[in-house]
Amino acid sequence: MEPSPTAGTLLVDTSRGNRVGEFRGVAGLYRSLRPVGGGREWEVEPRHVRHALPIEQLRARTARANARSRGEVL
Repeated sequence: MEPSPTAGTLLVDTSRGNRVGEFRGVAGLYRSLRPVGGGREWEVEPRHVRHALPIEQLRARTARANARSRGEVL
């Protein structure tokens, strides 16, 4: 089994349309992810998780910065 990534690492959930999330921890057999801009965590099987590509990381961080500028995220 592959070791868990560091908390905060951006990962992609391939079972949910390549949704990018921040790694929060391990919940039993699942990986716990949280939307980059905040929100409700979700769990995903490790086989459906991969590291986010640099372009995916940039898009997620830009979306969060835009949301912060609109006052939607702290």
